Amino acid sequence: MVRQYRYIDFQDRKEISTRYLNGDRVADIADGLGMATATVYRELKRGETGGLDRNQRRAYNPVLAQQRVQENFKRRGKTAVNS
Repeated sequence: MVRQYRYIDFQDRKEISTRYLNGDRVADIADGLGMATATVYRELKRGETGGLDRNQRRAYNPVLAQQRVQENFKRRGKTAVNS
């Protein structure tokens, strides 16, 4: 089986945020978006705000995650993905 790699775009980040805030399991979010569970966990860590959400889980902000990705692309010299 050939794997198709792709970057998580801002729409995916908003979907992760909505579903995570609604209390969905990370595995269910990953299945719904067609990506590995570890990918979603890494994304949640990338957008972590330091506080807790209403479900008493670490809060996730998709805008913060997008900014961090673009900063990393800029630092590495890769063209940032515009969303």
